[in-house]
Amino acid sequence: MFHRQCVGIDISKATFTACICTRDQTDNLLYSEVQNFANEKKGFNQLLRWVRKNVDTDLETLFLMEATGVYYEPLAHHLHKIKQKVCVVLPNTSKHYFNSLNIKTKTDAVDAKTLSRMGVERKHRLWSPPLATLLELRNLTRYHVQLMEQRTALQNIKHSKEAAYEVQQFIMSSNKRLIQQIDNQIEKCKGQIQMLIKSDEVLDTRIQKLMTIKGVG
Repeated sequence: MFHRQCVGIDISKATFTACICTRDQTDNLLYSEVQNFANEKKGFNQLLRWVRKNVDTDLETLFLMEATGVYYEPLAHHLHKIKQKVCVVLPNTSKHYFNSLNIKTKTDAVDAKTLSRMGVERKHRLWSPPLATLLELRNLTRYHVQLMEQRTALQNIKHSKEAAYEVQQFIMSSNKRLIQQIDNQIEKCKGQIQMLIKSDEVLDTRIQKLMTIKGVG
């Protein structure tokens, strides 16, 4: 009689790899075969059909994955919408667990298998999607950071060209226009962030409190 089971999922941009681990009353670990799926809705449905065929339906099934960039988000949201129990762990958390098992091999199959084991051996907080406002704020602030990085790169080009010998005026003018365009988009992005914050009274109050902290505001 198995008393814990977990689907470990190693996910990337286009595909993900899954393995099911079950732990019985005597702490024996049993693993399913490792399967690969497309990281899209069709693959999500194939995963669920495969899981139903390979788990004890009388027991709770946990789906555990790493927070790999944004690639895990579509699957995590899909599973949450259909009332599945989802856990998302930070990569450094899983890395420490892998190190504790002295695992040296790094493949998708090994990662999925080890994540499934992590799910049955450790307790994890269930994942739930962020509030819509916070999700929008995250997207905007991340985009703002990306715009600032592009601006820095363009400024570095500007400085290098200014120090170079006889650089064509076209290059200097083009670089200047690009910086102006980026600056314009940065201001628009900041405006969108401010509008979003003001639309949520609770969020606005919390951010205003954070802004009073020296070194944070």
